Amino acid sequence: MFPTSIAGSLPKPGWLAETHKLWPQWRAEGDALREAKADATLLWIKAQEDAGLDIVTDGEQSRQHFVHGFLEQVDGIDFQHKVEMGIRNDRYKAMVPQVVAPLKLKGRVHAFEARLARAHTTRKLKFTLPGPMTIVDTVADRHYGDRQQLAFAFAELLNQEALALQADGVDIIQFDEPAFNVYMKDAADWGVRALESAARGLACTTAVHICYGYGIKANNDWKEKLGEEWRQYEQVFPALAKSSIDRVSLECYHSLVPPDLMALLEGKDVMVGVIDVASDVIETPEQVADTIGHALQFVPRDRLFPCSNCGLAPMDREVARRKLEALAQGAELARRRFAAAHA
Repeated sequence: MFPTSIAGSLPKPGWLAETHKLWPQWRAEGDALREAKADATLLWIKAQEDAGLDIVTDGEQSRQHFVHGFLEQVDGIDFQHKVEMGIRNDRYKAMVPQVVAPLKLKGRVHAFEARLARAHTTRKLKFTLPGPMTIVDTVADRHYGDRQQLAFAFAELLNQEALALQADGVDIIQFDEPAFNVYMKDAADWGVRALESAARGLACTTAVHICYGYGIKANNDWKEKLGEEWRQYEQVFPALAKSSIDRVSLECYHSLVPPDLMALLEGKDVMVGVIDVASDVIETPEQVADTIGHALQFVPRDRLFPCSNCGLAPMDREVARRKLEALAQGAELARRRFAAAHA
């Protein structure tokens, strides 16, 4: 009951990349960088296992950014001439590559880190990919001229890599779609269809992560403007409930999301965010168990998966490690608490 996991990303060690940054620069290059990425991946797999998590990830240690780590292996994208662009409806600015020609994969994208992770854990392995709509919102389109067409072009490439990751032994493939909380109408109209296209033909568990973003200032400032209730999920959950995606990851703890919105995901597994990524305060097991208890009013116990609200990439490494422990300890407390109540 209550298998635990994180959204996906974890902080990069200082010897691998700049710390406390969402777009960090690497500390090495070439073979030395590849070796450092492998070391960091194994370090965090061990840390997740030691903390007691049931489902582990590679921590996205081999990717500078959760979107651009995929794009670097795509032909038709110009990384040499990045342009500044507003991200998530101009919430913050970023230097992004440009789509300048038809899109095509150069080859495998994440074989190295997926196979490394699979070879070094016997636990269930989750691997994350950026969702089509979120990729579209993180590149400058100079070729397709239509967001929907571009999203489905990316979905085709994502599907190729997802099928290969499944063959590598990955148990859960999760697509990250924070853009679903920003472009709600488009998400319901065609974003979920593009997501399904990316997951087409997968026999492993499929998931989508929707959230209010990393715990960076731009996101925290935006959340201050969202009012007393955050109801963005309400507009896309019905479309996701009807979709072929198995599992939905969402923000819950320390948010203003009305918990009853989770009832809109009837029939889906729900990864409930019980760990706040916008605060360095370490949750207590009791707080985690309480959040699980609140969610149980709207999510069946066999479909509830305690998780972090979002990725922990920009966070302090020791804080992240202690939050992993709190997540596992809180879920264990919830198992005892609610198993007894059920009996």
